[in-house]
Amino acid sequence: MEDKFYVTEDGLQELKDEYENLVHVVRNEVIEDLKAARAQGDLSENADYDAARDKQAQVESRIKELEHMIRNASIISERKGTKYVRLGSTVTIQELDTKAKQTFTIVGTVEADPLNGKVSNATPLAAAILEQRVDSIVEVDVDNPYKVKILEIK
Repeated sequence: MEDKFYVTEDGLQELKDEYENLVHVVRNEVIEDLKAARAQGDLSENADYDAARDKQAQVESRIKELEHMIRNASIISERKGTKYVRLGSTVTIQELDTKAKQTFTIVGTVEADPLNGKVSNATPLAAAILEQRVDSIVEVDVDNPYKVKILEIK
């Protein structure tokens, strides 16, 4: 299955940096932890050895996951001044019911960080406003639907 992972150039670099750190630093630290635990003797009742093996499994799993994401990364164009909401756009919207305004950037699921203003393209809100223009009013399809107006696209 060849899933595409939408990321910005910065997001892809972060994935590559994490991958390099895990492969060249963390993996070696885990190997050293395993050697130290083995040196303690009986492995059948060695909590340090079990913990090191668990960490090794987690690190190797994350390495595989990162390899898959990097291999299937699709760079989001960060064009400014576009007329339509796209991946990579920074959008200001206003909820029509509450008049609350919010600004966020639409990113791929890998980079999503709602607390820091990065919303995944897979969310109902982002899906509703993608390909829309400034002044468009769209309904967000959730359990309790609501309408938003697009105020600005950067």
